[in-house]
Amino acid sequence: MFHYQQNGPAAELYCEQVALSTICAEVGTPTYIYSTEIIRRNVQSYLAADPDATFAYALKANQNLEILKLIQNLGFGADVTSGGELYLALQAGFDPKKIIYSGVGKRDDEIRMALKAKISALHVESSAELFIIEKLAAELGIRANVGFRLNPNVSAETHPYISTGLLENKFGVPMEKGMEMIHYAAASHHLHPTGVAMHIGSQIRETSSFIQAAQLVADLAIELKSGGVELAYIDIGGGLGIDYGQAESDLSEAERDINDWVNQVGHPVRTAGFRLKAEPGRSIMGAAGALLTQVTLAKFNQQKQFLIADAGMNDLLRPPLYQATHPILPVKTLIGTNQQTVDVVGPICESSDFLGKDVQLPVTRRGDRLAVMNAGAYGFAMSSNYNGRLRAAEVLVDGENWRVIRSRQEYADLI
Repeated sequence: MFHYQQNGPAAELYCEQVALSTICAEVGTPTYIYSTEIIRRNVQSYLAADPDATFAYALKANQNLEILKLIQNLGFGADVTSGGELYLALQAGFDPKKIIYSGVGKRDDEIRMALKAKISALHVESSAELFIIEKLAAELGIRANVGFRLNPNVSAETHPYISTGLLENKFGVPMEKGMEMIHYAAASHHLHPTGVAMHIGSQIRETSSFIQAAQLVADLAIELKSGGVELAYIDIGGGLGIDYGQAESDLSEAERDINDWVNQVGHPVRTAGFRLKAEPGRSIMGAAGALLTQVTLAKFNQQKQFLIADAGMNDLLRPPLYQATHPILPVKTLIGTNQQTVDVVGPICESSDFLGKDVQLPVTRRGDRLAVMNAGAYGFAMSSNYNGRLRAAEVLVDGENWRVIRSRQEYADLI
């Protein structure tokens, strides 16, 4: 958990029992840091909410192998969207029977890889893809397990870049078309329809849109069953948001959110008599991580005060890409220090390179360290070497212990 501890006249930010200033001093910055306790509690909250469900962690949120091993050991399956993610899931020890493969752009070699690994299901996003899977399965002399991602045309209150459940989006197939595809698969010698799936978007905090979409998909599954096609599961996707305004950890609030989401959104599925699947990612990892950065200098441009940090949009893309707001906290501060309003920006040669705008911080100087909170999901996973910047180190904290789980890149790694 992330919290402050008072030490004389100063307050220090901790992750579990480790002072973040210690990690900054020994590992340097920029560095991503993750709390084992938060990850564990979030995973366990899902498992407790519905012990009969299958939960598949969405690797796209955070793909560090040590984190994947932790989540796998706690009993989760995996949701992958590429051959690379499938490779990582298998390396982390996920049971292939608990791996689902989503995504609109699966290459032939990736489909073959999934079929040979005997994963739970390939989730199909178009009739063209279904025919490709059928052809490749025939070549291998097997029957491929396929699920069908349906597009329920349900709007969700989220950023348009992460809205996925409308017909204007590239994801899934319309409900009517999905029915046709499932009946086709049921009659095929090389396809085995196992379930239906939905995913209406990411970072959604209210449940009404989820419930509406889940009911539509459950009704379709019931209709299929009455027509002789009985599916094994309904996958309600992921997309549960987190409170990005919450600067310090509140595990009880996260547990309530997860429990409510699983029970409310899963209710139409259970009522219809199907096994529940879900693909959480952000709600597992988002609040579990922070990005540590150091201020390289302070700069005043007439009406604007800037803190220029050694982390930028190459490290954390969410603020410029989604206009996302992450709380930014001092790693160490004197109690009672005057506050200032600043833009925390990075070193990248783009005006869009910022970590936070109009941030309230204690007076901060060159060399001071900051923590960008709620950065455990889609942080390192979306980072890059833009402007020749090195990708950050990653650290996992467990109680009073911590270890580097990904070393910082060196310049030779850019070649």
